[in-house]
Order: sequence, then structure tokens, then C-alpha cells
Amino acid sequence: MNDEEETEPVVRWTVRAGSYHDSVVLMQLQRALAALPGVHDAGVVMATAANRDLLAASDLDAGAEAGPDDLLIVVKAETEDAAREALARVDALLRVRPGGEGGDAQEDRPRSLATALKQLPDARWVLISVPGRYAADVAEDALDHGRNVFLYSDNVPLDREVALKTKARDRGLLVLGPDCGTAVLGGVGFGFANRVRRGPIGLVGASGTGLQAVMSHIHHLGSGISQAIGTGGRDLSAEVGGITAEQSLDLLARDPETRVIVLLGKPPDQEVKDQLMARACSAEKPVVAYFLGAEVPLHEERIGNLWQVSTLDEVAELAVRLTEKAGMVQQETPTSGYVRGLFSGGTLAYEAVLGLRRFVVPIWTNFSTFRKLDDPLRSREHTVLDLGADEFTVGRLHPMIDQDLRLRRLRQEDADPEVGVILLDVVLGDGAHADPAGELAPVIAGARAEVVVVVIGTEDDPQGLAVQIETLERAGAHVFRTVRDALQWIELQVGELPELEKPPELPAVPLATVQAPVAAVNFGLESFQASLAAQGARVVQVDWRPPAGGNEKLASLLARMKRRG
Repeated sequence: MNDEEETEPVVRWTVRAGSYHDSVVLMQLQRALAALPGVHDAGVVMATAANRDLLAASDLDAGAEAGPDDLLIVVKAETEDAAREALARVDALLRVRPGGEGGDAQEDRPRSLATALKQLPDARWVLISVPGRYAADVAEDALDHGRNVFLYSDNVPLDREVALKTKARDRGLLVLGPDCGTAVLGGVGFGFANRVRRGPIGLVGASGTGLQAVMSHIHHLGSGISQAIGTGGRDLSAEVGGITAEQSLDLLARDPETRVIVLLGKPPDQEVKDQLMARACSAEKPVVAYFLGAEVPLHEERIGNLWQVSTLDEVAELAVRLTEKAGMVQQETPTSGYVRGLFSGGTLAYEAVLGLRRFVVPIWTNFSTFRKLDDPLRSREHTVLDLGADEFTVGRLHPMIDQDLRLRRLRQEDADPEVGVILLDVVLGDGAHADPAGELAPVIAGARAEVVVVVIGTEDDPQGLAVQIETLERAGAHVFRTVRDALQWIELQVGELPELEKPPELPAVPLATVQAPVAAVNFGLESFQASLAAQGARVVQVDWRPPAGGNEKLASLLARMKRRG
């Protein structure tokens, strides 16, 4: 038997009725209490039923009388004295605030939005992370003051979300959320956001982690973000109708810093999806869409200016690729007419057909897996030919060695006034023609149609890669190193967009809403204030408290009196 018997830990608590502190402060208080001498564990929560169940599961069962609007503080200590000493230090520990701009003292903070806006009148945004049952009222007050809302809070009733977003839309304002975790506006991250470089890609997404995954991958690929706008998880539902998503697409379509738009979300309601697709397809900028969990294509698909892909990585990669295309100089008068492809390689011809059929139809070929020409010697509409196929090589050398057939066919296609672009490949290497570019150049120089050439080879090839490219470009050809890049140029010239019903006009959200400098008022999580200040934004933290000390009946009465007044 031990000389000293082990004593059972002592569990003691205190209740602060109607006391509100943001969850970061509560977390810090809990950790500080648990680190005190003689304290085994601590719990600091709003006394909801769920939170009390969690305390009980951690052997912090408190028998205190407390309601969901009360702050419950529980410690488990070695002795009665240690427990009482810990609880006696709660007020002092609560005065240790998270860092913010200038380390402002809590007593110096404004208590209302109106007062905060007197301190920071050019604040365009109000960040809200107070408990959900109060968040909608704070958001409504922000809209009434003509401010946009970043609504991090969850548990906001659906009917209030619809009302808030409808009011915002009618006033040319944005409500991001509820349950919006991420945004990057004017180069400043709101909520949970990664530090990424500025760039030409604008993002719209319901999922904060989805936005973060895509913006991070875009950053790793060497590009950057113009804006990232979070809509909240319910925005694409039938009840909400995609209000914020549509506003965001419209805003990014007008944003001069955005060249490509990305749209992320869970599968939308079908009617909402139709509206979004109409707006995306009619945009003058490419839109890359990925709806999590929806049926997705095996390869990227395009309808109008809307591209659909199957993974978050593909979203980022395609968006970066499209920014390169969007940066290309388009001719003042795009080429009209059919595309004719004359390839010496079957694989390159096949890849060309797969890419071309996203924006031109129909395409005729001389291989059986696609629409096959009755007479391969006569092209029709859009045509892509493998000139190395059996029907062209009987009694003659392969076109990589002997270009006579391709030269004749090049002249034939150019003589057709309905042809706008002729696409060729030039494949270098041992055993191939000694100077394919030199032989093609005189015909290309005299061509009426635009000639696009894909050159495959290396500097060590006997023909000389740089010399071949220079010869073709001097003749007037548009030279690329991959089929994909060649097709992107061709699409700018002859892409055929389907006719779509024009989406309705929206009250314009001013571009200044998402431009620097950023100034904001923050309700709730003080870590959001600290993050904004660290990024160079001006921000005022409001010392918010639940109306009427959390007494819902009294708060409802006060609200009715305010409305009548």
C-alpha cells in the first residue's frame, strides 16, 4: 500500500451568463487554463447541449445551470485550491487578446457598425463570424449601410440567406456566404486564404478548400489570381438560385485584371446550372467549370466559352493554359472558312481531330474512327488527313521523305475559297526529308489561306530545329511546337460558338468592390482582423456582444421597437 493515497481530481466551473467571446479567444483561454499549475484539463465553451456532451466525454461533466447563450468554464485540477486559483484567473486571461493592428485595446473598440464606419468610412467590406443566430442581423445592418458582406458564420437560416442575397443583388452589393471560408479580393485574403501571387485568373467557388486547392496549384504552375470569390455552400441550390455566383461571374467578366474565370461548386440545381452555363458561355472570357460529384467528362469539354473538366488539378492547369491563349494577339478580322489538316503523322492527325471537334463541326477524315470521306482525294467542310495512310503511299514514298503529294494537296486546299486555315506538321529527325521547311516555304509564302505548322524535333536533329522554324516563319507560317498550341491559335480565328440565349442584366457590382486598397470592418473572430492587418489592409474590430445579453425574447422586442422607430 502506498504511503500517500491518490486523490480524485476536482472538477469545478463558473458560468458567465450572456457572455460572448469569439471562438479563438475561448480556445486561447482553454489552453491557458490547462497550462496552469495543478490543472489537468479545462473546457471553455458556450453551453449548448452538443458542447456539454463533448465536455462530458472528456470527463469535464459540469452540473452547472447554463443555457446555450452562457459561457461555461470548467477546470479539472489536482486540488480544490488549484481549481479555485485557476477560475480566479479567468478575467486576467481574457484580457490577453489575439494580436491585431496596433494591438488595439478592447475598451477602445467601437460597439456598432455605425461607429466603426466613422473610424473607417471607406470600408467596403464587413466580415462577420459571430454565432449564426445573430449573423443575419449583423449582415442586414451592413447591407443597410451600403457595405458588402463576407459571411463566415454558419447556421444562418436559409430564408434569411435568400433575403440577404436578394437585397444585396438589388443594391449592387455582394454577400459571400453564409459559411464562406475563403476569398481573395484586391490582393488580400479573407478568412482562410493562401498567399498567392497576383495574376490573370479569377475564381468563384462555394468550397473554401476547393478555392484554396486551385489557387495554390495555379501559383505552383507559375500563374496567379486576380480575385477569388466564395459564394457559400447553398448558393447553387434551387432556393438561393445562384445569386452570388451569377453576380461574381458578371463581375469577373468586367474585371480588367481577369482574363480567365474558374467556377467551382457542388452539383447545382439544374435550373441554376442552366443559368450559370448561359452566362458562362456568353462571356467574352473563357470559363473553366468543375462541379464536384457531378457527371464529368473523360477529357476537357467545351461549350461556347465554357470548359468543363474532371478534377481540381485540371481546373488549374487548363485555366493557366487558357490565360496564355487569352494573351495572344488576335487578328483584327478573324479568319473565316474551313480548316484543312494535312499531316504526315497519323497520331498527330488524330490528336488534331480530337482538339478541333471542340469548336468546329463536322470534321471529315480518312481514318475509320471518325467521319470518313468517300473520296480522300477531295476534302469537304473541315477535313483532317493522314497523308501517311495506305491509300496515299501506294507506289510513292512516305510524306516524311517525299513531300510532293503534300505540296500538291497544299496548293489544292489553298485554291478552295472556302478554306481559311491549313494545318501541317513538319517532323524532323534521321531518315526524314533533309529540308522540309525549305521545300514548303515557297508554297506557304504564296498561300491565300493562313498556314499553321506544328514542328516536331530537337536542335540535335540534322535538319536544325531553329533553322526550320525560322524558314517557315519567314514564309508567313504560324509555327508551334505542339498540336495543342496550334489548335488554340486556330480556335481564336475560326471557333464556332453556339447561339445561346443572353442572360438577364444584373445590377452592376462596382469593380471597386474587389480592388485595392482593401478596408474592412470585422465582427467576431479577431484572428481575421489580425490576418487582414498583416496583409496591409486597414481594418477596425468591433467589440460585438449579443443583443440584450443573449436574451432572445428581449432582443426580439428591441428589434421590433427599432423597426417601428
